Amino acid sequence: MKLFMMALVFHLTMTSINWTSFFIGEEDWIFLLEISLRTIIMYFIILIGLRLLGKRGVRQLSVFELVVIISLGSAAGDPMFYKEIGLLFPVVIFGIIVGAYRLTTYFMAKSKKFDDLVEGKCVYLIVEGEFSIDGFNKESLAQDEFFSELRQQSVSHLGQVETAILETSGNLSIFFYPDEKVKYGLPIMPALFEKANERVFELGKYACTHCGNILHLQPSIEHNCDKCGHKKWIKALKTCRVR
Repeated sequence: MKLFMMALVFHLTMTSINWTSFFIGEEDWIFLLEISLRTIIMYFIILIGLRLLGKRGVRQLSVFELVVIISLGSAAGDPMFYKEIGLLFPVVIFGIIVGAYRLTTYFMAKSKKFDDLVEGKCVYLIVEGEFSIDGFNKESLAQDEFFSELRQQSVSHLGQVETAILETSGNLSIFFYPDEKVKYGLPIMPALFEKANERVFELGKYACTHCGNILHLQPSIEHNCDKCGHKKWIKALKTCRVR
């Protein structure tokens, strides 16, 4: 009896739904054809717009390119769904955006200062196997996030890295020491990094966990880094990358 009542309620619910409104709202089926036509037209307008941006805009997505792509997407979206918006308006918007982009890139090519203002500068994060503290202070980049990026490149300690540069596109460029020139460096494997301590228990090469500075330390209760002033140390490594 309970199953019968449930089936009856389900049947009444399903038959009371206006399926036409459920699928297409207050419009009629003809509007589906209009949406299809609008979408196709906007697709080719977007394609033409991206082509006019040139290879530079498609190759990378810096903050500048991201703003342009989002603007184009916003201009293209509404005319696909709202029949109140004519197609001439997004075409004008596309023209303005593409024109502003080409004008901006022209001035960027002519002026290094303007280019730095729009896209920023690349930042050195590692120099000769140690952190560039000034570079890290300029970027909102967490140490754990940076270590993860390095580990994905088979880096186990900073002494394997000669230089690491954060590009304006957000990509990380890493230049490695050859095996014969690998230095002592700060371990970045989680299991080793978690063993950092203010106290040095035995004689050896140690890395500052804050800046990667390498010092030959004697056993002591506390030792300040002569580069950054921090106190936590971890036994440095000098192993080669496993590729």
